[in-house]
Order: sequence, then structure tokens, then C-alpha cells
Amino acid sequence: MSFPLVSSPGDPLSKTGLLQDSFGRTHNNLRISVTDRCNLRCEYCMPEEVEFLDHRELLTFEEISEVAQVAVGLGINKIRLTGGEPLLRRDLPVLVKFLTGIPQITDLSLTTNGLLLKNQVKKLKEAGLRRLTISLDTLDPGRFRQLCKRDGLDQVLQGIEAALQEGFEKIKLNTVCIKGINDQDIVPLAEYARSRKIELRFIEYMPIGANPWERNKVLFAHEILEILETQVAKLFPGAAYDPTAPAMEFTYQDGQGSIGIIASISRPFCQHCNRVRLTAEGKFRNCLFALEEVDLKPLIRPDFQPEEIRKAMISSVEGKWEGHEINTARFIKPGRTMHTIGG
Repeated sequence: MSFPLVSSPGDPLSKTGLLQDSFGRTHNNLRISVTDRCNLRCEYCMPEEVEFLDHRELLTFEEISEVAQVAVGLGINKIRLTGGEPLLRRDLPVLVKFLTGIPQITDLSLTTNGLLLKNQVKKLKEAGLRRLTISLDTLDPGRFRQLCKRDGLDQVLQGIEAALQEGFEKIKLNTVCIKGINDQDIVPLAEYARSRKIELRFIEYMPIGANPWERNKVLFAHEILEILETQVAKLFPGAAYDPTAPAMEFTYQDGQGSIGIIASISRPFCQHCNRVRLTAEGKFRNCLFALEEVDLKPLIRPDFQPEEIRKAMISSVEGKWEGHEINTARFIKPGRTMHTIGG
């Protein structure tokens, strides 16, 4: 599938022809949720009881591809497919093939909980997917059920092994750290990732789930680093360390692997943010914690209006706030939980 580029750099709404906000941040990274459904109920992401969208409300693969093409015309060159659990969306490799057919997209990746990965990984690779991020918060079956409210650790581990066998260019593991719940899993997970030459990224617990957020449950970046350095191996900033990137990258002194830490609470990276989001039903969000969003669906159905979509994206990004203010009394938790936004 191919579409003509839609870009009007001369438009007064976009002096640069890019998605740039009033703070000078240029956005080239689009996260697209393909479904709000999930086969887990992770407490930091979604409630136990939830009413999912009717499948007719979801954007079709063709509609997603058309919106992506508009975004490409505004400088987007990185796309990550998310959910919910994206592998619950039937025929997902079809969308992967659509998106890999857009030459301006230089980085297409997928985030998954891994439960269904074993049986789908080959087709995803054949469709053109080269990068995977897999959520894994523990190697203990009991804590897996405590965190996810479902069983399935074995399936996740089988999915990881299947992905390794397929030879993806990059596989990362994401671990959300919650003090008093899975802090004892940091070392086993680090050793597991090191043994498989997979980069492991630790994420500070954020106020985006269904339950009331408790700041005292945040395991901060410096605490994670201390655990790793005292119980695994010394760490040094990675050779490609970028202080502006969401994840602080480190390599082990012994040369066996690397880690990343996304310190959204102790080290917010808002001033360098380059991400925008498209929800499964077509809402455009300029921040994970945004309190407002733009509904693109009336501009997609019944008639696709690329110029109006372009203007809506530009306007949304131009109005982006300076930051989420999690560490201030002004912070307001979004009404949406993570599974409805897209990870």
C-alpha cells in the first residue's frame, strides 16, 4: 500500500513543516495503539474489570496507514505499535507490511506482553518487523500472577526464546519496578537478560494505572543502579549515552550486556520529548499524561481528509504543555489508563 505524501511546509500553522511545539521540541516518534484489549490485568496499567471498545470503533489497518502517511509528511520517521496487547489484533502482520512499505519510516517496532508471541513472531518478522520490546516484570510465577492478575510467565519466556531464534535486530525487555512487590526481581532479571544478550530497561512506577498511585512504591533510578552495581556488576554510561533520551543507557563493566533506566519520576525527560500518540479509536495525544486529546475519526470517516488531519496534528503539538508536572502539586492524573492510551 502506498499513499502520496501530505506536507505543506509553507502553511502558517507549521513554519518548519514539522511537528514542533512552542518549546522548540520536534516530534518524530508516533506510538500507535491497535487495540485497547489485553489478556493480562497489570495493576500499573489497567483495572481488573473493564469494558473494551467494540471492534467497529477501532481504526482499520488501512486507516492507520493513511494517518501514518500524513504524520510522515510532518517528519514522523519512528513508529511503535502498542496496545493494550497488540498481538490480540487479528492479522497484525498485515499492518506491519503496510507500514514497512512507507520508505520514510526508518524505525518500526512493537511492544508486547509476549503471551502470544511464540506463535506470531515468524509472521511478524516476515512482514518486516525488526525490533521488539517485551514486558517482563518478574521471573517468579507467583509474583507474575500478583502483578498481572493472570498466569502466563511460561508463555512469555517461550515467546522471548522464539524471538531470539528468529534473529530480530533488536529485542528489549521492559520491567516496571514497584517497591515492595518486584524489587527482588531486579537481579534475576538482569542475569536472565545478560545471559541472552538482551537489553533490559527498568521503568519507574508511574501514575497511569487504575489504582491510586502511591509515590512510596516508586523504586527510583539510583536505587535500581545501586542494586545492580552491588549484586551484578559495575555499570558505566553506554558508548552511545544520550542524556536527552528517555532511557539512561549503561553497560556492564565486564562487557556482558547493557541496561536502560526510564526515570519518568526522578528524572523527567519532558524537555526533550519527541513522542505523540494515536489511540486505537483514533484520538491524537501529544503527551502520555495529556488531559486533552484530538478526535481524528471524524476526519477519517466517512471521508479521509488528510489536510484537516495534518492541521489537527500540528495544532495539537503546538499546544503541548511544558511537562506533566508529576513532581508538583499541580499534577492531575489522566482519566485514561495506560491500556486505553497505548504504551
